[in-house]
Amino acid sequence: MKELIEKISSYNLFNYLFPGILYVIILKATSSYDLVQENIIIGVFLYYFIGLVISRFGSLIIEPIIKKCKIAEFSDYSDYITISKVDIKIELLSEINNMYRTLIALFIIIFLSKLYEFLSNNFNICKVILPYLLLISLMAIFISSYRKQTKYIIKRVKHFKKGK
Repeated sequence: MKELIEKISSYNLFNYLFPGILYVIILKATSSYDLVQENIIIGVFLYYFIGLVISRFGSLIIEPIIKKCKIAEFSDYSDYITISKVDIKIELLSEINNMYRTLIALFIIIFLSKLYEFLSNNFNICKVILPYLLLISLMAIFISSYRKQTKYIIKRVKHFKKGK
C-alpha cells in the first residue's frame, strides 16, 4: 500500500484523490448519503475514481463554461508546450490551476447531489432512473475525456514534428 501511495503523483493526489475524499466527507456531513469505506484499499480506489469523475466534469463542463464566459484567459496549447520546456514552474502552475477547476466542479457536483437527494425524496421516479442516468453520464464523460486526451496527444505530436 505504501509503494502505491508513493507512486501517486502530486497531480493525481490533488486532482483525483483529494477531491474524491472531500466529496465523500462533505456528502456524509450534509446529506443522508454515506460513501465512506471501512476498507482503506477499497476506499482509496473509490475516492480516486470519484475524484477522477469530478476532475473530468471540471475539464469537460466547467472549463468550457469558464472560457465562454471569459472568466479566465487561456493560452494556446502549443505555446504552453514550448514554454514548459523553458519555464519549469509552468507545469506546477498548471497543476494548481487544474486543482482549482476541480474544486469548482466538486462544489457543483455536491450541489447536484443535494438536488438529487431532494428530488428523490419527493419524487419516486428519480430512484428508478438514477442508475441508468448515472451509467450514461459516466460513459459520456469518459468518451469525451478520451476524445479530448487524444486531441492533446495529436497536438503534441504535431508540435514535435513542427519543431524538427
